[in-house]
Amino acid sequence: MTDIAIVLPVIIGLGFLSQWVSWKLKIPAIMPLLIIGIIIGPVTGMLEPSKIFADLLYPSVSLAVAIILFEGSLTLKFSEIRNTQTAVKRLISLGALVTWFLVALLCHWWLGVDLLLSILFGALMTVTGPTVIVPMLRTVRPNTKISNVLKWEGILIDPIGALLAVMVFEFIVIQATGAEYSVLIGLFLKTVLVGCIFGFLSGKLVEQLLSRHLIPDYLHNLSVLAIVLLVFSCSNYLAHESGLLTVTIMGIILANSKKIHIEDILDFKENLTVLLISILFIVLAAELNLERLYNMAGVAIGAYLIVQFIARPIAVWLSTINTNLTVKERILICWIGPRGIVAAAISALFALKLQAVGFKEAEWLVPLTFTVIIGTVFIQSLTSGFIAKMLQVADPDPNGFLIIGANPVARAIAKELTKQGVKVVLSDSSYTNIKAARMEGLTTFYGNAVSEYADRHLDLIGIGKLLALSAQNEINTLASVKYSAEFEKNKIYFLQSSNDKMDQLKHESALEMRGKRLFGDEITYKKLETILAENFEIKSTNITDEYPLNSYLKDNPRALPLFVIHSAQDIRPVTNFEDLENESEYSLLAIAKDD
Repeated sequence: MTDIAIVLPVIIGLGFLSQWVSWKLKIPAIMPLLIIGIIIGPVTGMLEPSKIFADLLYPSVSLAVAIILFEGSLTLKFSEIRNTQTAVKRLISLGALVTWFLVALLCHWWLGVDLLLSILFGALMTVTGPTVIVPMLRTVRPNTKISNVLKWEGILIDPIGALLAVMVFEFIVIQATGAEYSVLIGLFLKTVLVGCIFGFLSGKLVEQLLSRHLIPDYLHNLSVLAIVLLVFSCSNYLAHESGLLTVTIMGIILANSKKIHIEDILDFKENLTVLLISILFIVLAAELNLERLYNMAGVAIGAYLIVQFIARPIAVWLSTINTNLTVKERILICWIGPRGIVAAAISALFALKLQAVGFKEAEWLVPLTFTVIIGTVFIQSLTSGFIAKMLQVADPDPNGFLIIGANPVARAIAKELTKQGVKVVLSDSSYTNIKAARMEGLTTFYGNAVSEYADRHLDLIGIGKLLALSAQNEINTLASVKYSAEFEKNKIYFLQSSNDKMDQLKHESALEMRGKRLFGDEITYKKLETILAENFEIKSTNITDEYPLNSYLKDNPRALPLFVIHSAQDIRPVTNFEDLENESEYSLLAIAKDD
């Protein structure tokens, strides 16, 4: 393939296929992206990016990485660092420094890698990232303490590690000019100052433009994207290679702004980042030189062994001293630390730029990084579940509920489930609903449950079932389809709307795509809302041989059964009365008249 008009759509299509396979198999997207890129690139020769894109390859990769770094930095909120546990704070500070030092030292001393390249490679290896951690956690299902530590480490170290790597890279670029030591320090300080000051001012500019409503809502995403790209280019013009630092600082400023809500911007940037990552990884993997990788296989495998079996265990062990983590929990955290999107994207860009300024050793950077990524992602994905079970730190099958919607109906049901000891998380894009749920002491997620932001931040630990209770049909449908792969089809339930009831025969197949109807064919959201607005409440009643279901219904003729409860680990929504026929000795959660 040589025609760029054909190549680009094919790459985008393959990127979509990779993302779909990732979603379907519950694996990090980087795995199918790398496999497809290597197959169509160095294996078959179908794609040769350097020839097809020519002079466009370098600036395109630069702009894509700038957007990826900006999007990643939008997740670094200082309040979240303060609220995380001690182990996480140590991992993203002490742990990162230990990893950096050990990887750099051992790669140079043991493997013979150039000192400056070892230092840069060590900085890149501090980054794990949520895009590889979260899918792995959902498959492995370690206990809550382990999951929280690994998830928050991945989220917070992403921009911190990237910032560290950018600083090291800028120093190397300036050093490659051959300037005297005093000049070298001056140039480095200039780059850092321009990046920090320009990034801070750019972030504040965007904050003022949005908070003062000088840009209409529908142009927010486009304006921020345009400013990011413009700032990146201008910063590089003012100080060589300061642009990446600038956009990272700009994102951190916006993430911690109290004047604007960045959820919509972040959601848009995440969607754009998925597209860019899909294209970028296939292109970068296709650009790999297998012969070079083979020739340096010993060094590359050595780098993987250093990261996996020396740096990670020591960094974790030192960071978790005197914490509430047990020895077995610390061992699993030592094992899980896959490298992913940011490390691969930045290493490829840095290699291109360093080679352009005459730093020949930079050709080692991509093979080393990609070997560690492939090794950590593949091996940890295959072994972590077994190790978690062997160490007895894996959670049992999750039985909690993710509820789509935080409206009055959803809140009433969530409160009663919580009283029964069931874990419940309410998700809604309406801050009014979320605020009301929080006032009632319920666990919430403010945002779109089907967004990439939710993939990063929605805590599904202990959650294994979906209740789609939103008053908006489209949201219920999207959530049901998305989470059918996450929770299995038979654990997806939805509350039909009045429109669903009217169109039931016409759209039967479409309705069934959402899962099982809640509480019977005649029950709609509007009907439940009306009942709960009257003098009805949700009550729990023990159904026994002495007090069977028919007696209960005789005493409560207008009762509407909602859930059958045997224990907090065994609770099932009622979809029709047939669900109750073979049950015995259970608690019935139902809407009944308040006496």
